Amino acid sequence: MSKPIISPSLLSANFLDLRTDIENINRSEADWLHIDIMDGVFVPNISFGFPVLKYVAESCTKPLDVHLMIVQPEKFINEVKGLGTMMMNVHYETCPHLHRVIQQIKDAGMKAGVTLNPATPVSVLKDIVADLDMVLLMSVNPGFGGQKFIPQTLNKLKDLRELIDATGSHALIEIDGGVNLETGKLLVDAGADVLVAGNAVFKAPDMVDMIHQLKNL
Repeated sequence: MSKPIISPSLLSANFLDLRTDIENINRSEADWLHIDIMDGVFVPNISFGFPVLKYVAESCTKPLDVHLMIVQPEKFINEVKGLGTMMMNVHYETCPHLHRVIQQIKDAGMKAGVTLNPATPVSVLKDIVADLDMVLLMSVNPGFGGQKFIPQTLNKLKDLRELIDATGSHALIEIDGGVNLETGKLLVDAGADVLVAGNAVFKAPDMVDMIHQLKNL
């Protein structure tokens, strides 16, 4: 069995010493850097915008995994691409014309992912999952770091794995929210490909070692 992809979440970083955190990510076994962009409308919080992310992108050597928790994410495809983003991820709940948005992301040269909130069933992706590079399941309600993992995510993950297998999709399964060594092991065993970890990584005494442990679950 292949090792999980680890994507530390920038939302939990120390923004007064961001350079040190990014340098630790660069020298770690982290595969990607997960970036949550929030608008205060779709989620009850505001994170960071493109002026800050420009410098993060210039300093980080890992592929960028950009998660837009915003309404009308298609308006910012060019800005996300401008960061050198590898994966652009939009919420199912904010995209009434999801197929069009996925095609626009791919036409811009990025991989395309779709996120589902905890109460959104995986069945809504039946007609689009074959076009996706990744599906992100939120295992907390989006907007804030440090929340407790929702156990139902494990059942949802199994449903998503069945849907992906049944449709011949090659989409990766990413989980975001409350991921630590304990929940991460359960998720990997249940079929998760990518783990997003925020506090578990950035609040650890040794970030690099924690990423190593997550990588070897």
